[in-house]
Amino acid sequence: MREKNRKKEGLSMSTTVQKWGNSLGIRIPSQIAERIAVSQGSEVDLIVSDDHSLIVIPKKKKPTLEELLAQCKVENRHDEIDFGVEGKELL
Repeated sequence: MREKNRKKEGLSMSTTVQKWGNSLGIRIPSQIAERIAVSQGSEVDLIVSDDHSLIVIPKKKKPTLEELLAQCKVENRHDEIDFGVEGKELL
């Protein structure tokens, strides 16, 4: 893989399409992978535009429950809110 040219808006490189099982695969050069923040196992959306350009958009990773709970600190927790009793709820 060689660097083709640097454009004002981004980085352009050439690579080769290769057979991968019954599909075709493209290797993403490390410089581009770092720039778009993808690594092995990352999910991406592929979009083919009318001019046959291929656009690769990394999907944002949804945080796990453990990752979300790790962000809960004493200083960002709120007190319980008592809304009172409405209707015929069983307590």
